[in-house]
Amino acid sequence: MKRKPITILIITVLILSAGLSGCNKADDPAVQNAPAGTETSNSGETATKQVYSAKLPTGVENSQIFVQKIDSLPDDFIMGMDISSLLVEEASGVKYYDENGQEQDLMKILADSGISCVRVRVWVDPFDKDGHGYGGGNCNAETAAIIGSRAAAYGIKTCVDLHYSDFWADPSKQMVPRSWEGMSLDEKAAALSDYTKETLKTVIDAGADVSMVQVGNEINNGMSGEKGLNNKLKLVKAGCDAIRQINSETGKDILITLHYTQVDDAKNIMEIARQLQSAKVDYDVFGISYYPYWHGSIENMTQVLKDVSSTYNVKTCIMETSYPYTEEDGDGNANSVSGTSLKTAYPVSVQGQANAVRDIMAAAVDAGSLGLFYWEGAWIPVGSDPASNKDKWENLGSGWASSYASEYDPDDAGKYYGGCSWDNQAMFDFEGKKLPSLDVFKYVRYGAIGQEVQILTDLSAEDAISVDVSIGGELKMPDTLDVVYNDTSLKDPLKITWNEEDLSLIDTSVAGTYKVSGKAVSDAMPGVETDVTATVSVSNINYILNPGFEDEITGEWSYTTYEGSNAADIQDKEADAYSGTKAYHFYSAKDFSCDLQQNVTDIPSGTYTLTAYVQGGDMGEEGSVTMYIYVNSDRFESEVIKPDGWQNWKEMKIKDIKINEGDTVIVGCITTSGAGGWGTVDDFDLSLSAAK
Repeated sequence: MKRKPITILIITVLILSAGLSGCNKADDPAVQNAPAGTETSNSGETATKQVYSAKLPTGVENSQIFVQKIDSLPDDFIMGMDISSLLVEEASGVKYYDENGQEQDLMKILADSGISCVRVRVWVDPFDKDGHGYGGGNCNAETAAIIGSRAAAYGIKTCVDLHYSDFWADPSKQMVPRSWEGMSLDEKAAALSDYTKETLKTVIDAGADVSMVQVGNEINNGMSGEKGLNNKLKLVKAGCDAIRQINSETGKDILITLHYTQVDDAKNIMEIARQLQSAKVDYDVFGISYYPYWHGSIENMTQVLKDVSSTYNVKTCIMETSYPYTEEDGDGNANSVSGTSLKTAYPVSVQGQANAVRDIMAAAVDAGSLGLFYWEGAWIPVGSDPASNKDKWENLGSGWASSYASEYDPDDAGKYYGGCSWDNQAMFDFEGKKLPSLDVFKYVRYGAIGQEVQILTDLSAEDAISVDVSIGGELKMPDTLDVVYNDTSLKDPLKITWNEEDLSLIDTSVAGTYKVSGKAVSDAMPGVETDVTATVSVSNINYILNPGFEDEITGEWSYTTYEGSNAADIQDKEADAYSGTKAYHFYSAKDFSCDLQQNVTDIPSGTYTLTAYVQGGDMGEEGSVTMYIYVNSDRFESEVIKPDGWQNWKEMKIKDIKINEGDTVIVGCITTSGAGGWGTVDDFDLSLSAAK
C-alpha cells in the first residue's frame, strides 16, 4: 500500500460517486463536518485546538430511561461504539440530532453520551478497478484516519479493526485481498506486516488517538484466505509483530486484540486460546463478539471470558454487541433480527435496548474485561424513498453491499447486495435523532431514574401467557406472572384473577385451544389494573425437556461413561436420528457402558407411559440398551433391547407408571456393549397414559 501524505489526508474529500475513494471534492460532508479540534493552515500544517471535554454525570440523574448502576465499574472501562459507516452515511445525506433535536456532529453526541472509544473497520481495497465502492462504508485506511481524527477532537480514542480482506470478514468468509492473491505464505505474511504498519501510520498521523488494533475480524475459521491453523497463526503473528514495531517507533502502547465469535461454544473458544498460547502469539486482548440473541446466555459468556483470562493470562474485551429497539424496518431492506427471532429476556424497545447493553456491560465488569463496543450504533436509513435509497446504497456505499462487490464476493454480496439490515439496532431513530438508550453509557456509573414505571413485557403477544394441560389432566391456571419493568430493580410479579366464565368452557377431556381473560395488578404500579389473556392448550404433553436433543444441552440431560473412553455424546447427523437431526450417540473401540439421565420436574399426578427409540449394532452377545424410570426409590425398566441394524428402530416402552405431584422422577437409559458397538437413542416421551 502506498502511503498518502498526511497533509493531503487531513483535507481529503472523497468523491461521492466512488463512495469515499480518496479524491478531492470541497463540498463533501466529510469536510463540511470537520472536527472542532483541528484546523489546517494554508501551508498544510495541522494545528490542534483544545480537545472537547464532555460534561458527564457525577451522581444519579433523572432520565427518560431507567439505568441500574453497575458497582465497581473501572474508570477506564471502554464505552465503545463501532461507527465505521459514518462517512458514507453523511455523504448520503444523513444528519444526527441530539436529544433536543439540535443537529450535531455525531462525535459530540457520542462524547456527551459517554462513548470513550470508536471502532472502525478497515479493508485493504474495497473498490473495483473503476473506483466503484463495494459498500458497507467503503472502509479503508483513509476513512479510518478521518473518523479517528474527528473522534480525537472530542476526546474519543480509536480502535482500528483490520479485516485483512477487501470486504466483510467473519466466520463464514475470510477472503484474501486481491493484491495478495497468488502469494506464498511467507510473501503474504510480509505483505500483511507492511500493510499493518502503513495503515496504522496513516491513521495515527491523521491525529487519531489509537488505543487498540484488531489483527483480523472474527477469525475463528481463517484469515486472509488461510484456513489451516499453522498458516493462520503465521499471519496473526506477522500482524502482532507489526503493531509491536509501531509501538516501539511511536512510543505508544496500542493494545493488540485478536477477535473471535461463537462464544456460546465455550469448549472451542478455550481451545483457540490454548492454541494461541502454545504458538506463543504475542497479543494483549482476547476479543469476542456477543450478540445475546445469537450467542447464548450472558452467564455463559461471562464464564468463558473469566476462564480465558485466568487460564491464559490475557485481557478480554467484547468487540461487538447490539440489540434492537424496534421491529420496524426503516429503509426497505429487511432487518437482520426481529422479535420473532429473539430468544432473550429483553423486550424490543428503547428501554429493552438499554437494559440489554447495561447487563452486558455488567457482565464484562464481572468478568474483568476491558469494556465493550456497540456495533454500528449510528447506521440508520439514508432516506425513506426506496428508489433513492438504492441509488445511495449502490453509488455512495451506505448499504451493506453494492453490486460492484460481486466481483470479489459473488456468492453473498453478488446475490444479496442492498441496504442496511441494522437500522432497527441503531441508537438513533430513523430520522437521526438520538435515542434515550444511548445514554446508558454515561448513566451506568451512578444509575438513572426514569419517568413512569411501565411493564415492558408484551402481554398482548400470543405466547405471553400460555397454559398447557394434558388430555385428562387437571387444569391449573397461574395466579402470578413474572414481568420485566423499565425499572429493572423492580421484581414484583403480576397477581392475576381469571374470568370464571371463560374457565368453565374448558373441556380437558378432548384436545382444544381456549382463551381465558383476566385482570392483573402489581405492587410496583399501585392502582393500575392490567388486562391479560391466557391461551390454554389441551393436548398430549411430553414432560421430558429437550426430548429429541435438538436444542443445545444446557443441563437437562447428563451422560456418563463407566467403561471405555468417551463413549457417549450428542450427534448431529440426520441419518442416525429418529426425527430431526440430533440424537444421543454411543460408540467405543473398547468394551463400554454408559448411562443417560434426566431429572424430570413439575409433573402432575397421574398414570404415565414412557417411550423412546433406539437403533444400532455390533454390540456383541451381551450388548443391550435398557430404558428406566425412577419414581422416588422405585425403579421401572423397559424390556432389554438388542439393536440389530442401522435405521432398524426399536421402541422402548414402560407403561402404567404412577406418579404423584412432587415425586422425584429420573428418566434414563443404560447401554452396555462389546468393543465396536454403536447406536443412537432418540425422542423420549413421558406423558399421561390417557393421552396415548
